[in-house]
Amino acid sequence: MQRFSTPTEPQEQGWPHILAGRTTLISAPTGSGKTLAAFLACIDRLVRKALAGDLADRTEVLYVSPLKALGNDIQKNLEVPLGEILAMAGERGLLMPEIRTAVRTGDTLMPERRAMLKRPPHILVTTPESLYILLTADKSRAILRDVETVIVDEIHAVADDKRGAHLALSLERLAALTYKPPVRIGLSATQKPIEEVAHFLTGTSAAEATLNSNGSAARLEGAPFPSADPVIVNIGHKRTLDLAVEVPPMPLGPVASNEMWDEVYNRLVTLVEQHRSTLVFVNTRRMSERVAHQLGERIGEENVAAHHGSLSRKLRLAAEKKLKEGQVRVLVATASLELGIDVGTVDLVVQINSPRAIAVTLQRVGRSGHWRGAVPKGRLFCTTRDDLLECAALVRAIRQGDLDRLMIPESPLDVLAQQIVAECSAEEWSEDEMFALVRRAYSYRNLARATFDAILEMLSEGIAAKRGRYGAYIHRDRVNGKLRARRGARLAAITSGGAIPDNSLYAVVAEPDGVVVGTVDEDFAVESNRGDIMLLGNTSWMIRRIETNAGRVLVQDAHGAPPSVPFWRGEAPARTEELSAHVGTLREKISGMLPQTSPVGFSATQPEVAAMVGWLKEECGLDDSGAEQAIEYILQGRAVLGAVPTQTTVIAERFFDEGGGMQLVIHAPFGGRINKAWGLALRKRFCVGFNFELQAAATDNGLNIALAEQHSFPLADVFNFLQAATVQPILEQAALDSPIFATRWRWDANRALALLRFQNGKKVPAPIQRMRSDDLLASVFPDAAACFENIQGERQIPDHPLVGEVMKDVLTEAMDIDGLKFVLSGLADGRIRCLAVDTPVPSQFSHEILNANPYAFLDDAPLEERRARAVQMRRMLPESVLEEVGGLDPAAIAQVREEAWPDVRDADELHDVLHTLVALPEDRISKDE
Repeated sequence: MQRFSTPTEPQEQGWPHILAGRTTLISAPTGSGKTLAAFLACIDRLVRKALAGDLADRTEVLYVSPLKALGNDIQKNLEVPLGEILAMAGERGLLMPEIRTAVRTGDTLMPERRAMLKRPPHILVTTPESLYILLTADKSRAILRDVETVIVDEIHAVADDKRGAHLALSLERLAALTYKPPVRIGLSATQKPIEEVAHFLTGTSAAEATLNSNGSAARLEGAPFPSADPVIVNIGHKRTLDLAVEVPPMPLGPVASNEMWDEVYNRLVTLVEQHRSTLVFVNTRRMSERVAHQLGERIGEENVAAHHGSLSRKLRLAAEKKLKEGQVRVLVATASLELGIDVGTVDLVVQINSPRAIAVTLQRVGRSGHWRGAVPKGRLFCTTRDDLLECAALVRAIRQGDLDRLMIPESPLDVLAQQIVAECSAEEWSEDEMFALVRRAYSYRNLARATFDAILEMLSEGIAAKRGRYGAYIHRDRVNGKLRARRGARLAAITSGGAIPDNSLYAVVAEPDGVVVGTVDEDFAVESNRGDIMLLGNTSWMIRRIETNAGRVLVQDAHGAPPSVPFWRGEAPARTEELSAHVGTLREKISGMLPQTSPVGFSATQPEVAAMVGWLKEECGLDDSGAEQAIEYILQGRAVLGAVPTQTTVIAERFFDEGGGMQLVIHAPFGGRINKAWGLALRKRFCVGFNFELQAAATDNGLNIALAEQHSFPLADVFNFLQAATVQPILEQAALDSPIFATRWRWDANRALALLRFQNGKKVPAPIQRMRSDDLLASVFPDAAACFENIQGERQIPDHPLVGEVMKDVLTEAMDIDGLKFVLSGLADGRIRCLAVDTPVPSQFSHEILNANPYAFLDDAPLEERRARAVQMRRMLPESVLEEVGGLDPAAIAQVREEAWPDVRDADELHDVLHTLVALPEDRISKDE
């Protein structure tokens, strides 16, 4: 009480329920003390036991964090109050043993792990992946039996992907292991719908979870089920924020120029100098290194640090420490510092480009002013026109209190297979009891017994391939209904477990010390040469040797030599459905408030424009320049297309490129997942209908397909090429040809332990992983690797649980098949208006779609061969075009027709013309004679 004064609202409302032993979900803004609300109740219990002499060396509190950095931070922040409590007891003459904490993550050193097993800490801080290992390894299971409280922090960060399903099963395994099911406490600042997240934390009820296929109930002995009615302490996520959008002084375009980036860096330097400490968030690791390097050149490398997931534990901890202690003025980070980490008194958070999600923005801005009573301050930097609109919509969505909806995956079978192997390797189980355990996890509440049996069949029989049998880890006693692990099952589950996809990375090792400083992408490592200078951790390194078989890049300090920035390949996150809706609404609002305003003669002094500028400044955090550019962008696009693309208006635009072909752009701001599905299915439809492979790309705001001369059709027909009732089979066949399916097959096979990540104590090299993945896929799904000449009609997708899981991931995780069906049905029933426009020049809205990044491509053509790049684009359209667009001069038409008529000079040329034209108008024959 001396340190914290009075309790905060989440503490006052949460403590009674926590002390009553009820599952509690606390939702409160960042910096409101919700983490302390969970811990103080537990510390109070431990202190009372310590004073009474009942505190034994056993782990009673388990804290699960989705980020390693967050776990390290929590442990350090616990040491101070626990030390002060011990000192206060000593001052009062009370003999109290120390309350100990420990961290167990993938970064924890072996001596620390052994010490934890010999003398268990009272409070254990870990991650979902490390909790899974602790539940699987024999010695660590023993220290978890006494756990009484589980705290799941930032629960929203795992609930909406397979890490959440993995954690849900781990929590049920823990409940079955402990002497008494522990009290579960969930913490988050951004979760929607909160009721579903609360049930995700709790699990399903006993009656619902224990029904097996015969309708009888199977009960886990010694493990009564927790209450199915969690307590929700909802303080809300809204908090007073100082939030605004920063616009560079030069006009924005479809891509950011080097000159614009210089202006961004200079503005960043100004903001850094105006604040004590600044945290800069970027969306990629490459951008983190690049921004940190540029800032270091301007304000000194000693004042800047980089932080991202491809840096080693040592470098990440050093960067966090430097910011907390004020040794650096600015830290440039990715999502690795996004969640509730206490990085000291951060005065300002800067976000470069939209993070494409409302909740992510709230989390990141909340890192500033992360103490009671402070007002977080955030600035969003935009670098393109679409980015400007998205950042403006983001600020408006936050001010309106909106959040992204979490979509909890339904019964991921690859994760289920892994957890069954892990649990059976720890002890023998009956099939009915295992099914009941699995059904208790919220993600598996609807799991059918037939599907569960199919997974057991796969784990017991394995997958037959030319090299032998893959993934046979379980002895299945069908007579007695018992499950036991085969030899090697525990080792496979521990070394190759987890739900995070395995990407192809090379370790970067600094010589002569042999210290790992981070990782780089496989492609970057392979394309590099000895003597190249690369940037990692805001430090220049010279490559000495590349060991392909070992997956290592040996480097030495380059002493500040000019470096190249490494790249990491991956899938860009798509814009969320909620933010996409806000972008569409903002476009519609600007267009609706300026119905008669033309971009010709556009001026901010016009009364209606001035009113619109004022509204954008008030609602969206824009300055005068940003508001004017947003308005002009919408007006110019509307002048060419005749309308503005929104959630209720989809526009198909077609125009010529420099290669003589045509570009089709469908303007649909529904987000990348829907547009990627639409683009792939439409491309497949074109391929089948015209027998021609097309280049295509999909972004958050639309999709682009490059058409050739033979693709002639009425433009409005493009909206009828796909139907909601039949689009799924088309998309499935299209996905089989794309890298999306092969990549997710490898990920899911890794998660199901059909492909091992580690073997014989070493990590399996990425090329070997891909080879084994291809062999395994050919065994399960022969048509996927078959010669196309031997396949008649569509490829039949086999009824195999792992193939079905991969296809489900492709359709619902990488893409949004349900969202696409909703859009297509809206196009059919008129709920969504369809417009088709052939334009003389590309509209302003098409520019960024035509300049899409490689991750948006839906085919394998490289950047330099993209037909979409053969389009001339102007930032400002001539006034003559804007005034006359949509109208054609009859005299001009006659002139063009005359110029297009062949100039015949002799009989041979007449012969060639007749072959080309086939038929001639009578008036032309008499005229030529």
